[in-house]
Amino acid sequence: MDYFKYLREEIIKRLEALAEAGKLPSGFDSTKVVVEPPRDPSHGDVSSNVAMVIASQVGMKPRELGGMLAASLEGHEAVAAVKVAGPGFLNMELKASFWHARLKEVLTAGTDYGRSDIGAGEKVNVEYVSANPTGPLHIGHGRGAVIGDVLASLLEWVGFDVTREYYVNDSGAQVDDFAKANYRDMRKQRNLPVEQPDSEELYSGEETAACATSISARFSTDELRADFQDSLPEIRRHAVDYMMNRIREDLAALGIRHDVFTSERELVASGAVEEALRTLEARGLIYTGVLEAPKGGAPGDWEPRSQTLFRATEFGDDVDRPLRKSDGGWTYFATDIANHLDKFRRGSRTMINVWGADHGGYVKRMQAAVKAVTDGKGTLDVKLCQMVNLLNRGKPVKMSKRAGTYVALSEVINQVGKDVVRFIMLTRRNDAPLEFDLARVTEQSRENPVFYVQYAHARARSVMRHAGAEFPDMRLTPEALSRAELERLTDRAELALIRMLAGWPQVVENAANAHEPHRLAFYLYDVAAAFHSLWNKGKEDRDLRFIVGGNDRLTAARLALVQGAACVIASGLRIFGVEPVEELR
Repeated sequence: MDYFKYLREEIIKRLEALAEAGKLPSGFDSTKVVVEPPRDPSHGDVSSNVAMVIASQVGMKPRELGGMLAASLEGHEAVAAVKVAGPGFLNMELKASFWHARLKEVLTAGTDYGRSDIGAGEKVNVEYVSANPTGPLHIGHGRGAVIGDVLASLLEWVGFDVTREYYVNDSGAQVDDFAKANYRDMRKQRNLPVEQPDSEELYSGEETAACATSISARFSTDELRADFQDSLPEIRRHAVDYMMNRIREDLAALGIRHDVFTSERELVASGAVEEALRTLEARGLIYTGVLEAPKGGAPGDWEPRSQTLFRATEFGDDVDRPLRKSDGGWTYFATDIANHLDKFRRGSRTMINVWGADHGGYVKRMQAAVKAVTDGKGTLDVKLCQMVNLLNRGKPVKMSKRAGTYVALSEVINQVGKDVVRFIMLTRRNDAPLEFDLARVTEQSRENPVFYVQYAHARARSVMRHAGAEFPDMRLTPEALSRAELERLTDRAELALIRMLAGWPQVVENAANAHEPHRLAFYLYDVAAAFHSLWNKGKEDRDLRFIVGGNDRLTAARLALVQGAACVIASGLRIFGVEPVEELR
């Protein structure tokens, strides 16, 4: 049960009952009524703005309406006390029996607690990583990979039908330059002269050389002596295949999966770009014109030439956008329009793209294009990921020797493990810079959120193992513990932890609706803190220990709480793709 939803429904029922009794006018709009935790915990368990939202509609003062609602809620099976505070907030304290019932729900559902069907099977496309196949993944790619993968899992958890997609940018100048670099290195390896101009400006380093070595056997020396343009398509294809295999290996090491890999080159070859632009043209959204020079002066490569333009300004963008380059080829924007139309036609009206922060200037035009090409039926949400600052004991980590210009994601995974990388990537909002300190994330301290949350689960499992040894006849399954005498849980800290666990369904739903998986990390840390605090209280006061010698009924009730905390933590880690450990070594 999402108890906030439940209490909101109960309040609205009281409003409707007052209207039926003639004490209030009917026909009020309750859509803006919310029930949420109060800002000050001393004000109770939940707070509602109902009186302030409805009062003006029924011609009453908020506190007057609040008083009527408070009186109508007295005697409710869940409500211990209700007060009207401030300008008209309705603050409620709930009975201990209500919280005991919520713990029973946690135990009954187990690690599936928090699942819901709010997605109702709606198709959602989540595109993430989509790194150019010109080199292995670096630590920055890892952040987008984790955020996209966990967001997809979160949406699946609440009932959406999710497609996980990787858009392979295997067309354009960057891939051509990568192919040229491979051609250069293959010629060097065959002791052939490197005649290609500007070769020093192309991709270089051990990874590019390794790619060239891998694909070299596919080309004869005569082919490498021939005109480069004749070999370019084949070199490019094999180089992209090699690098995509490397990328897939890195993703697998991080526990990342995709359902679909869409090739930009194949999309162009299929005629999808022409089809997408015909769709826009039929709606009068494409024209030939000359763009004004950018404000602040024209860049050196800008020219006032006639271009094929999309009317992006009609959909909220700052300027209209070109669809063809000066050489007649499609712009990246044009192929991206085709890609998103393809997603829409595959059934995804909601599209989410996880991009690096350097794509910030590209968001408005793509959202405009999605509105236009889907006739307003599709939506695009873009999650921009800020950079990752990799540190070791507070000092910046030097770039990877093998990669040459960046820290390879695989090196970080090998050093600290995939679970640590996945969790740490979610400890900040996606749009905030992230510091990843290799030393700190392996420390066993409260300052390390990965350890702190994993330790809470491991500690709970340890308590259950000790209980099994001390009470060999006690059934310790979640189902059996759900039948314990939970009314024996009366300590404020015990009830506070139950209240926190009962909030998990709302946390999950809110995070899914906002497309913000980091909220789960914040919540899990708070649950871990509450559990550790309760454990420490037992060290200080023997009467509050989880295992009470000679009192199996009280022990069973407290073990139910321990098991409930373990279930919720395991549920969250499951969404994260992180293994909840049984014990820490």
